[in-house]
Amino acid sequence: MTSPNTPSRITVIGAGNVGCYLGGRLARYADVTLVGRAHVLDPIRAVGLTVESRDGGVDRLHIAPHELTLTESCESVRLADVVLVCTKAGDTAAATSEFAPYLRPGTLVVGLQNGLHSADSIRDGVDGSPVIAGVIPFNVARTGPTTFRRTSAGEVRIGRHPKAGRLLRVLGESGLAARSSEDIQAVLHGKVLLNLNNAVQALSGLPLRSELLNRDLRRCVAICQAEANRAFMAAGVVPQVPIAVPARVLPAVLRLPTPVFTVLARAILQVDADGTSSMHDDLSRGRPTEVDILQGEVARIARRVGQHAPVCERVVELVHEAEKAGEQRRRWTGAQLLAELRRAQLRANRAARAASR
Repeated sequence: MTSPNTPSRITVIGAGNVGCYLGGRLARYADVTLVGRAHVLDPIRAVGLTVESRDGGVDRLHIAPHELTLTESCESVRLADVVLVCTKAGDTAAATSEFAPYLRPGTLVVGLQNGLHSADSIRDGVDGSPVIAGVIPFNVARTGPTTFRRTSAGEVRIGRHPKAGRLLRVLGESGLAARSSEDIQAVLHGKVLLNLNNAVQALSGLPLRSELLNRDLRRCVAICQAEANRAFMAAGVVPQVPIAVPARVLPAVLRLPTPVFTVLARAILQVDADGTSSMHDDLSRGRPTEVDILQGEVARIARRVGQHAPVCERVVELVHEAEKAGEQRRRWTGAQLLAELRRAQLRANRAARAASR
């Protein structure tokens, strides 16, 4: 049995932006292993890992190479008390198949990816270990070969479980606000609701703060969120968003004139001036995006409950077009994108009227 005074052994599967940031924050308070790819880990092996808060200067922590275990192999989970899965949602099943053979029965596994079903995918691939979902509310940018900066604020949420207490304590000691949730599915739905902004920001190409200060782009997000709220409510889920504004009111807040929005939405605007979304970063690097588990998931739920989500469907199409176009992709202005999404609404309304005749 592990002594209460023994540092928790935490293995991070998927040492990308979020995984490296979490590992760096936790390393002074836990025995941390980062599992990732050589192109990420090799520079850290050479000079160590630096993590910064969203203001970049007040809260900066450097972790020397010897303070971390860095490996490309999942065998390290043999010794782990907690496994944090931080891969892209689409890589969950493959990553789970790699670490599951080494997992000790009873080791807590926490899925920290975007989307609604990543923890379910992990659960399907492991036996004898508890699996809970979690939510990372903030964005993390890689600002240098070994530097990872948190560009927005928020509180980590994880599903309630008897084994989660020690992890919560370590998160708190490391300076990461964190707490458990009785209804983590509602929190996951709330995160999807907020992440619907990612595609709009990525399509515009503007930094997050500039995008959020553009009323037409906020209106685009609001339409997506309104479709999501209707679908989620019809499916029996009331989303919990990690801000003071209730989920049902969020689209109305986004539609407000910008001077009013900036006063009422201080929490939403707590982002670095140059911060971007993970979807924007994926498009910039030529990687597949997660739009299918965001606007795409809203469209699937809407169809399941007998509704339509034409705007979310159109956003999925536009993001996939951007993926194929690469560097030549279109950068949409707020007015252009809003007009395009309203046309999608209009076409869907006309089709619905014609079908009802």
